[in-house]
Amino acid sequence: MSVPRVFPTLIPPPESPKGESPVMMSSTHSRRMKYMFLGVLVLQTTSLVLIMRYSRTLTGDGSRYLTSSAVVSAEVIKIIICTLLVLMEKNFSVRAMNQLLTEEILSKPLETMKLAIPAGIYTLQNNLLYVALSNLDATTYQVTYQLKILTTALFSVSMLGKRLVSNQWLSLLLLLAGVTLVQWPTASVGDSEEKVLSASFQFVGLMAVLTACIFSGFAGVYFEKILKEAKQSLWVRNVQLGLFGFVFSTLGMMVYDGERVAQSGMFQGYNKITCTVVVLQALGGLVVALVMKYADNILKGFATSLSIIVSMLISYFLLGDFNPTGMFFSGAALVIAATFLYGYEHKPASGSAEKV
Repeated sequence: MSVPRVFPTLIPPPESPKGESPVMMSSTHSRRMKYMFLGVLVLQTTSLVLIMRYSRTLTGDGSRYLTSSAVVSAEVIKIIICTLLVLMEKNFSVRAMNQLLTEEILSKPLETMKLAIPAGIYTLQNNLLYVALSNLDATTYQVTYQLKILTTALFSVSMLGKRLVSNQWLSLLLLLAGVTLVQWPTASVGDSEEKVLSASFQFVGLMAVLTACIFSGFAGVYFEKILKEAKQSLWVRNVQLGLFGFVFSTLGMMVYDGERVAQSGMFQGYNKITCTVVVLQALGGLVVALVMKYADNILKGFATSLSIIVSMLISYFLLGDFNPTGMFFSGAALVIAATFLYGYEHKPASGSAEKV
């Protein structure tokens, strides 16, 4: 008696109620995540710039907080948050988390040391931004800091082999033009001499911003390269980055402000505003890491540019210290157009696009 042969039944992949395949659903989810984190980045960047500037110009009793101390505190908070996220990934198993961190940090010293480069650069960049906002007004700082978009694009092409099509190059030009128009200074007859920064202070601020732009472009692309090459948890990478950042920022604090720390303590001049700045700065690095996972550095730069428009709106409706002009609306339109132009998915006619 022969046994009938049983052939496996080919079950088609499940489809969503709208008829979308799993691949389409995954792509849609990734796109939603990308724009959600970009929106969070806009909110975080806007809040950080406004509050950081306010904290550096706030006059009151007592000494002003040390910027080097704020950088150290932000790194500590980032390490704590990332460690908790790693613990969540391991289903709150402390043993599994310790084993993972030991294997990835201590057992792979060469891989760990790769994070020392961007960590050191990010530490310098964070300190430079405090220097810039202490010597420049918010408008000059924001428009100049947008040069990091250009440096990021150049480093992305040279280090990642990223190919930018013509519409993306055009969007970069439109973005720079739009940001320039949005931040275009308007003459005010009633300006007092107290509102005008001295040439020496302004030069220091401009040099700080320009150097931070170069550091931001290189470190961001370098970190993106590490994230995309190694199959490792994003949060483990940030723990490594935070540990190096803590070491470098602590050394910097002791070198430049060691005497003041010994005299009045590390947390001198801290208040609610200072704590808010520290938390926002710590969260900023995590949001940027998520943006780089679902998008890239240049798109992150566009989100930062959009935050300028939000800052101007807040200044107009809440602070009452900004009067919009025709240039502002023209610049806003260019920035929005550039954002959509860069996000437009260019489909090559045949084959995959070659890398530059």
